[in-house]
Amino acid sequence: MTCAHNFTMTSTTARKEATMSLTNETILITGASLGIGAAIARTLASESCTLILLARSADKLNTLASELRNAGGTVHTCPCDVRSSASVTSAITSIVKQTGPIHVLVNNAGLALGAPKPFHELSIDEIDTMTGTNLSGYLYVTHAVLNAGGMLKVPSATILNVTSVTGLELPPFPGESIYHTTKAAQEAFTNALRVELAGTNVRVLALRPGVVATHFHRQRVGYDDGAYDEFMQGYEPLQVEQVAKSAVWMLKQEEGISIKALDVVPTGQRSLQVFDRSWNERHGEEK
Repeated sequence: MTCAHNFTMTSTTARKEATMSLTNETILITGASLGIGAAIARTLASESCTLILLARSADKLNTLASELRNAGGTVHTCPCDVRSSASVTSAITSIVKQTGPIHVLVNNAGLALGAPKPFHELSIDEIDTMTGTNLSGYLYVTHAVLNAGGMLKVPSATILNVTSVTGLELPPFPGESIYHTTKAAQEAFTNALRVELAGTNVRVLALRPGVVATHFHRQRVGYDDGAYDEFMQGYEPLQVEQVAKSAVWMLKQEEGISIKALDVVPTGQRSLQVFDRSWNERHGEEK
C-alpha cells in the first residue's frame, strides 16, 4: 500500500532552491565609502542593480563610484551626514528622482571612538558622535527610505541592518559602553521594526559581524597600532569581502524567506569574552 505522505515528501525534495534576483533593484548603502560598506558595494556592482552610495566624504564616494562604473556598475553618490535628519531626507528625496524608489537599504554607517577610556572619561563630543551616527542615523535613514524613498510602495523590499555581535554580548574590555549601547539599541529597533512592518512587503534583517580587519578597529583605539595589534593577536579576523558575501547572500534569498539574523565571526572569536589566541599558531598562520 502506498502511503499518501510519500507524495508530499517527494514534492518537497524536488523543490528547487530559489534565490531572488537583484537585477534592476535600487540599493542604498550607508557608510559606503570605506570598509564593510564599500565591500558590499563592490560585491553588488556585478548584480545589475542600481547602487546609491551614501557617506559623508564626497571625495571617497566619487573615487569608489568611478571604480564601480569602470567595472560596469550603475552608481549614484549621495554625500550626506546621517546625523542630520533634514540632510538625510533632502538627499534621499533628491536622489530617488533619478533612480526611482529604493528596494533595498543596507544600514551600515557606524563607528566606535574613545577606547579604552571608560564612559566617564569620554568626551561629550565622542558620545554624541557615536549615538548620532549609530543610533539616530539608523533611524533617520530608515524613516526617510520608507517614506521619501518610496520603499513602502515597491512590490518587494529589504532592510538589512548591519549591527554587531557586540549588541548581544557584553564586551570584556573597557571603552565600549556607548558602542555596546547603540548596537543593543539597533537590535531592539530591528526586531520592533520587523513587527511594525507586518502588512507591508518589507522584510527586516540583521547582519552581526564579529571582528573585521578594517579602519573601524584602528579608529576605535585612536589609531594606536600597539592596541590594534594586541586586540588582533593570535587569530585571523574577518576580511570585509567575507562580510560582504554574507550580506549579499542574505539579500538574495527568495522573498518568502527572511534570514532574520546572521552572526558572522572569525572562528577564533568564540565569544566576546573568549578569543582563541592560539588559533594562528595551531593552523600555521602568521599574524
